[in-house]
Amino acid sequence: MDNKVLVKLVVPEIEQSYDLYLPINKKIGNIIFLLNKALNELTNNIFPISEYSLLYNIDTSEIYSPNMLVANTNIRNGTQLVIIS
Repeated sequence: MDNKVLVKLVVPEIEQSYDLYLPINKKIGNIIFLLNKALNELTNNIFPISEYSLLYNIDTSEIYSPNMLVANTNIRNGTQLVIIS
């Protein structure tokens, strides 16, 4: 799986975490959009879909720009990310 990274996604708003694969050739903005949609469906609309969601790294506190490709970030296998809407 050279084109994906396995990360842990923490979602504090619903007090859940998920292990998931992110494609490295997608922009962070697209990934945030898809995560918003999936989390909204998984939680029966408890997790709000927001155009202002942020994705950031737990270890480095880096907030990722929506225009960056995952491949051009420090997101690697085992990275812990947080999504905040």
